[in-house]
Amino acid sequence: MSDSLERSTKINLLKESIVKKLCEVLDKSNSKGWRKLGEIVSSDRRFKVSSDDMEMCSLRVLEVEGSPSLMLLRLMGERGCTMGHLTDYLQTLGNSDALQCLKPPALQILIQPQSVALICGHNLRLSCHAVGKSPVQYQWFKSREEVPNSFSPELLISPVQLKDAGFYICRVNCGDACEFSQWAQVDVLNVTMSYAPGQSYQSIDGRLKLAIHPQSQRLHVGETLQLECGAVGRPIPRYQWHRNGVPIPNATKRKLMIPQVMQDHHGRYRCEISSSTERMWTNEVDVVIAPRISVQISGAMECSEDDIYAIGGDSCELFLNSLPEQLYATDKVALLIGNLSYQNHPQLKAPMVDVYDLTNLLRQLNFKVVSLLDLTESEMRNAVDEFLLLLHKGVYGLLYYAGHGYENYGNSFMVPVDAPNPYHSANCLCVQSILKLMQEKETGLNVFLLDMCRKRNFHYESTPNIVLRVTANIVFGYATCQDAEAFELSSTGFTNGVFVKFLKKRLLDDEKITVVLDRVAEDMGQFDATKGKQALEIRSSLSERRALTDPILPSDSADLVHAHSRQWAKAHELPESMSLNFDCGAQIKLGFAAEFSNVLVIYTHIVKKPEDMSFCQAHVTDFSLDLDVDPKEMNRETPEETGIYLLSSSLPQHCLYTRLSSLQKLREELVFTVCLQGTFAAMDDDHPIFWTKSVNIGKPLIARLDLHRAVRRNSCLQTCMMPHSPSQSPCHSPGPEHQHHLHHGSHQDYNRLSPQHRYLHISEHAQGAAGGCSFSCYDQLSQCNFDRAYESDGLLSSPGKLSIPIEATEDINELQAVFISSLHLQPQ
Repeated sequence: MSDSLERSTKINLLKESIVKKLCEVLDKSNSKGWRKLGEIVSSDRRFKVSSDDMEMCSLRVLEVEGSPSLMLLRLMGERGCTMGHLTDYLQTLGNSDALQCLKPPALQILIQPQSVALICGHNLRLSCHAVGKSPVQYQWFKSREEVPNSFSPELLISPVQLKDAGFYICRVNCGDACEFSQWAQVDVLNVTMSYAPGQSYQSIDGRLKLAIHPQSQRLHVGETLQLECGAVGRPIPRYQWHRNGVPIPNATKRKLMIPQVMQDHHGRYRCEISSSTERMWTNEVDVVIAPRISVQISGAMECSEDDIYAIGGDSCELFLNSLPEQLYATDKVALLIGNLSYQNHPQLKAPMVDVYDLTNLLRQLNFKVVSLLDLTESEMRNAVDEFLLLLHKGVYGLLYYAGHGYENYGNSFMVPVDAPNPYHSANCLCVQSILKLMQEKETGLNVFLLDMCRKRNFHYESTPNIVLRVTANIVFGYATCQDAEAFELSSTGFTNGVFVKFLKKRLLDDEKITVVLDRVAEDMGQFDATKGKQALEIRSSLSERRALTDPILPSDSADLVHAHSRQWAKAHELPESMSLNFDCGAQIKLGFAAEFSNVLVIYTHIVKKPEDMSFCQAHVTDFSLDLDVDPKEMNRETPEETGIYLLSSSLPQHCLYTRLSSLQKLREELVFTVCLQGTFAAMDDDHPIFWTKSVNIGKPLIARLDLHRAVRRNSCLQTCMMPHSPSQSPCHSPGPEHQHHLHHGSHQDYNRLSPQHRYLHISEHAQGAAGGCSFSCYDQLSQCNFDRAYESDGLLSSPGKLSIPIEATEDINELQAVFISSLHLQPQ
């Protein structure tokens, strides 16, 4: 580079390393530092550094790692200052150390070696190129040992072997000057045994290519678990192992080893493999940890499960058979539904938090979890059908529902978000009908956790007749007693309903499921806010010590299990992150995350922008009308602004975020537009220029299962509509005299109620029902007749739409006082 070209170079194009060294010198010097430089520059009218600018620079010292010199150089660069100007100013300043920072070094490494992962038997090539004032010499090292005969800019090992894996560095000499390159890690994968005919593991253009998948394992307690995966590419991939969908702390190497495993290590494992621009997943594999039974007999012989018939004969076998039997599940699956955004009924809030928290806990217990928000009737029925597909002999099936609900004659009904007002059994899903279908699957454990009201629906009077098989291992956990409401409590943020508030503290306990629920009931009984108003009710036919913590021992039906796993995986398949390159030279990273099985988060990040581009931003737009996305809540700078409250801490920072809910409504593949807008410093006006790219990510998450369609297999619907079932009664609309009524069936007109009977104002800390109707989200206490309910604004809605009368009891004031007091004692 010629001297004239260097002098004409604008200082805002200086390399970061040079600017950093220069700022360190100017920040440390008092008499010849940044302040004196600013005075010299301010005398030059071309750059107009004012006293306010200098004050702004000085304030940088108040910031962590703030640099006044960096601020001053940026101001000078924005106003057209060149290398020639800066050199003249520093000469006037007389700071020789600062001038030295601008001089080209005697030796400079231009190309650094890059870390790489490759297959054993391929060629390894590492490059290091440097320039200097005299001939440059090279010497490569592996760790601290010199690599023989490696004196050229490129290190070539052909073919590479497993022993060649390690860390490499290059020493570069030029006269008296000496520099070391950056370290490069070389990972060599041995996949000789994994080759398939016609399969290649060669990485193209350095992109990641998955070469090794982990293998399922079956171990005994105390043995060592070793899982291995691998991908090839440049730079070397990053690894993060997951168990049951949750990242394993410090498990960031290609090989995962856990010595002396316990039964808690049982689960489904897979590894996330990523680079700066790509992300991929290995296959998910089962790790089964079986207990090692070992018994000492007569102080001399040891009998274990491996040699039960070889030692001790019948006496040993008899002794072992007297031990408690370890119970297993052949698999564990859970369907979690939270309905909040009702079209014709009061809105709810806590179900979203409840479903999110239970999802994370159940995954730790090795459950395959599908978590869904805001489902219509047909979507709920299809979701149940998909859930039933995952069940087979010995499976633990768990259904959790939070939303509006009711109970007639011992049968519980879940209310979809599109149910009319008033609703009938034909508009809702009967839980006992679902249980009948689960029984046909010969499941090992059926758990129903119903977080809803159990008040009667007076619009339906017929007696149901659902005939269930006499089977054991059925557990119902009702959030409240029969003919009572369930509650949700919240302050200004998002919190749980009362049931899940206590359930999540006990769910991971290694105890019989009924014992866990008993303890939850005891905890709820001590909660002053709802004492005497809500109590957990447990119904059980459990004949064995079944626990949610029981290990999984897959059945012999491997093909069936694999098919079910694929079906479950469909609902959790995220699009791979991608990099988009625009004609202007900008590069955008597009990433994806799942908040629920039907809620997708999209985030965009500027990876690279042209040096002459002063402003650059990328946003997503043009989504399918099926998703009903509000443009005002898209492309926000913080997750919370777009409604992402629960997942925000795990998302990358400095992105634009968009939340897409109700993916189950997506009828076609999800196609949208990424729009890049930018302005250039050389342009006279500030009008941005736009570039667009169309992106097709297929059907993400639950959209793959097409829950929007009419009920396909009719399994759930057919059972609900069988003769004499609750759903078979004729639908009818009550006469005008039935439009407004209280709990106990009185036909009092809502408009005749006094204002204090229509709604009661309480502290802003009180909030509405989580499984029934109670504390309103907007400073109210509202007890409606059969639902878990919120009111959507400060007053009840107009009688024509959501006018739900309340029962004014003598102890409401007492309940308010107790509740408010409990919030102060136990802040949510």
